Amino acid sequence: MIQGIGASSGIAIGKAFVLPNWEWDLPEQKIDVGDLAREFDRLYEGIRTSKVEIEQMKDELREAVGPEESYIFDAHLAILDDPVFMNEIQGIIQRQYKAAEVAVKEAIDHFVTMFDLLDDEYMKERALDIKDVGNRLLKHLLGAPEITLPSDTQPFILIAKELSPSQLAHLNPNHVLGIATLAGSTISHSSIMARALGVPLVVGIESKLEETIQTGDMLIIDGGLGIVHLHPEQSLIDLYTGKQIMQSEKKQQLKGIINFKPVTQDGKEMELSANISSLKELDVALSSGANGVGLFRTEFLYMDRSRLPREEEQVEVYRRVAEELGSKPLIIRTLDIGGDKHLDYFELPEEDNPFLGYRAIRICLDKTELFKTQLRAILRASHYGSVKIMYPLISSVDEVRAANALLGSCKKELRAEGIPFAEEIEVGIMIELPAAVVIADMLADEVDFFSIGTNDLIQFTLAVDRMNEQISHLYEPFHPSVLRMIQLTVEAAKRKGIHVGVCGEMAGDLKALPIWLALDVDELSMSAHSILPVKERLLALRQQECRSLFNRLLQCRTSAEILALLELKPSEEQKAEAFPDIFKS
Repeated sequence: MIQGIGASSGIAIGKAFVLPNWEWDLPEQKIDVGDLAREFDRLYEGIRTSKVEIEQMKDELREAVGPEESYIFDAHLAILDDPVFMNEIQGIIQRQYKAAEVAVKEAIDHFVTMFDLLDDEYMKERALDIKDVGNRLLKHLLGAPEITLPSDTQPFILIAKELSPSQLAHLNPNHVLGIATLAGSTISHSSIMARALGVPLVVGIESKLEETIQTGDMLIIDGGLGIVHLHPEQSLIDLYTGKQIMQSEKKQQLKGIINFKPVTQDGKEMELSANISSLKELDVALSSGANGVGLFRTEFLYMDRSRLPREEEQVEVYRRVAEELGSKPLIIRTLDIGGDKHLDYFELPEEDNPFLGYRAIRICLDKTELFKTQLRAILRASHYGSVKIMYPLISSVDEVRAANALLGSCKKELRAEGIPFAEEIEVGIMIELPAAVVIADMLADEVDFFSIGTNDLIQFTLAVDRMNEQISHLYEPFHPSVLRMIQLTVEAAKRKGIHVGVCGEMAGDLKALPIWLALDVDELSMSAHSILPVKERLLALRQQECRSLFNRLLQCRTSAEILALLELKPSEEQKAEAFPDIFKS
């Protein structure tokens, strides 16, 4: 067994196809002074051809997974226009009299080495983008064929040192059972695309790989647990085949409750909504019975492109989501960059503690024109559906009032321009900082709803960076202090009579469901694939019993004690009582 990192869930069983690395045969001799112009012409022609090819891939990907993920290739186009990268290549040609392809290779190596030395996962992923673009350019300069995948229709598990977005864009999901890469991370472009395509992916197996994987080797990939089994015994293949069948049967079984109201045995109804970042995810959410969108992550409209999205571009995306939802609510979170989310074209300051620094609402209140462009777009889209606005990382009443003042200014502009929008659009905030919890009663006077962002709330409450391997074990969602933070927030919202939801990872955690029911939370917003499993458990629970359980949880002094109580699951008898036509013995 090889333990890697699960980047896209699912199980794949099949034979490996190992993708060869790029290898180039470059000229060693220097060029003559008189050949400089010719080398520059070759370089510019290679750039032009590469741009055309990237645009074609972008169009193909847009058809396959939607416009948001296709913007990944805007970042590749930006590299070919980047003056620093191009100046490095041109300088090597002009000063060292080297052929264009040699100059490109040396420039790639220079920037990749520089970025790899940085202790920043985002910059390491940008190094892969540079390598991908540079290799495409080298391919055209050398007239080399592109490395291609098997042309037959026999499905395979793809193995690569690292998989570039360009290579992934050409994959046929019907032929690729799963993917394992020696390098990579869960936040890479390739991981994002694999999840969008529904392909199981395990990354980061190189340090655990004791023997080389060869094309034709039998493999099992578990993308949820991040495990690769090399040369599995038949008994293990049978075990995982059984798991695949069970997963498939469970999915089919859950489809039977899609149209059931999400209500407990004793009458507590809860809205089950989806977290999305693209129209493709919306389609999956609606097919899973989502009540609406409780979190639309708009930063993905800004990432992996060469410039800020214009107002009209944003209106088009928000409008399409609102129209597809119809009367169902759409909560649009305003731009949440900084921390671990960067924009290639928007320079953020170097910070010792970026998660505590210049990010989210702090950037928006500083760059007011950027913020107003988004607010205007959301307002315009509100004419087409039940749209709400949500501000992230709020820590004070002043921030809410400043954001609302800008929102009021945008409303005034749109009225003057005769552009329609929902005058009474609801405004809410994410509760993800301890400071916001402590003054939740004050903040509730300023807004229409709260949404608890459990990921950051846990991180900031416990002072634990969940991405730090040394201390990630201290990131405990069921820590007694986290439960009390959540309780304070919900109780403050209830006293003030405002809607309160949850949109962090805990919203889709089955173990946490009794907590939300006990506190009388109004809405849970989660990834689309979690909606039906959560609904299944919800239908079998009783709110009154959950309240009794929560009182016991408050007496617990450790996470382990809390989890031990929450592991109690509905019996098969309770499930059968809740939906007898579906769960038959």
